[in-house]
Amino acid sequence: MEGLLSLKTTPGVSFKSIPSFNNRPAFLIRRSSMSLPLRRSNFPAIRAQQSETETISTEREGEEDALKVKEWEVGMFQNEVAESQGIRIRRRPPTGPPLHYVGPFEFRLQNEGNTPRNILEEIIWHKDTEVSKRKEKKPLVALKKLLDNAPPTRDFVGSLKAAHSRTGLPGLIAEVKKASPSRGILREDFDPVEIARAYEKGGAACLSVLTDEKYFKGSFENLEAIRTAGVKCPLLCKEFVIDAWQIYYARAKGADAILLIAAVLPDLDIKYMVKICKMLGLAALVEVHDEREMDRVLGIEGIELIGINNRNLETFEVDISNTKKLLEGERGQLIRQKDIIVVGESGLFTPEDVAYVQEAGVKAVLVGESIVKQSDPCKGIAGLFGKDISL
Repeated sequence: MEGLLSLKTTPGVSFKSIPSFNNRPAFLIRRSSMSLPLRRSNFPAIRAQQSETETISTEREGEEDALKVKEWEVGMFQNEVAESQGIRIRRRPPTGPPLHYVGPFEFRLQNEGNTPRNILEEIIWHKDTEVSKRKEKKPLVALKKLLDNAPPTRDFVGSLKAAHSRTGLPGLIAEVKKASPSRGILREDFDPVEIARAYEKGGAACLSVLTDEKYFKGSFENLEAIRTAGVKCPLLCKEFVIDAWQIYYARAKGADAILLIAAVLPDLDIKYMVKICKMLGLAALVEVHDEREMDRVLGIEGIELIGINNRNLETFEVDISNTKKLLEGERGQLIRQKDIIVVGESGLFTPEDVAYVQEAGVKAVLVGESIVKQSDPCKGIAGLFGKDISL
C-alpha cells in the first residue's frame, strides 16, 4: 500500500499504526526488554533535527508542538521514509569500505552501493561530509550567537511581487554563478559583487548566490560580500541543504531566502526547515522537478514559493515544457487558491522562453547562465526579456 513502510520485524518489537503528516499510516517502533537497542545515534539527521528543535523551542515556546520530533518519527529509518515518498537521491553512501580484501567479486559487491548514481547524488554525498566538518568547527549553539549581529532580512517574496506588478513580466531572480557541473566555468572574470550590482542595475528583483564550492565554485563568503557591499536586492542562498545548520549559517551570512530541494528532502525535513525559515524571517524556495514532488510540496502547509526546475536533476537534461506540464489542471488551480508564487528555473534564454513559462503560470524566473555569461549583465537582462526592465 502506498505510504506504508516495510520494516523487518524483530522478536520483542511491536508495531502500532498511527497517522503521519500526510494522513498516511506510519509505524511506531516500541522497544521491550527483549528487543535490540534502537539508538538515536543510528539516525543522525533525525537526531540533529531533534536537538535543534529543542534549542528553538526554548526561545519560541509557541512553536514547541510544531517542531517537536515525535517518538514514531525517531523510530523510522530515513532511507525508507525517502523511498516511500519517491526520493531516489540517497543522503549518504549506504555501505562503508570493505574491512578486508575478500576477492574481486565480493569486493565489488561490498562497494557497489558506494558509487553515486548521478551528479546530484554525488553532490549530496559530498555535502553531507562537508556539513559534518563545518558543524564540528562551529556548533549550532555558537552559530546562533552570530545571528544577533546578522543584518535584518529583506522581503524576498514582496520584491518578486512588486517587480511583476511593475513590469507585467515575471520578477527576475538573477543568479551569481561562476560554474556548474554540466557547463564548467561560465565566467572567468568573476567578481560576485560587481555582477550583483550589475544585476540590480539591470532590473533584477532578487539575487541568487551559489554557495557550493566544489561543484559550482561558489562560497558563503560571496554571499556575505554581496550583502555587505550595499546591494539592496534580497538574496537567495543557493545551497544544497540537507541539515538545518545550513539555514542558520546562511542567515548569519546575510541571506534573505534559502533553497530547499524536494528531490533530496523528505516531507518531514521540508516541514521542519520551512518552520525554521519562518522563525528566522527567511523565505523558503522549495524546488520540484516532477509531478510527484509537486504533489508532495502542495500538501505541505506554509509554502509560499515553489520553483519548477526544468532540468532533470539526475541527467541534467533541460525541457522548459516541464513547467507547463506541472502547472496544468488541478495543480495549477490549487497553486492559485493558495496564492503560491511559482518560479521558473533552467533553460530560459530568450524572450520567447520567458513568455512561454509566464503563460503557463509563473510569476518569477530564476536565471543564471544566459545572463552571467554576458560581458554586460544589464544588456543580458534586457535581451532575456526583450526590453529594458531596469528602474
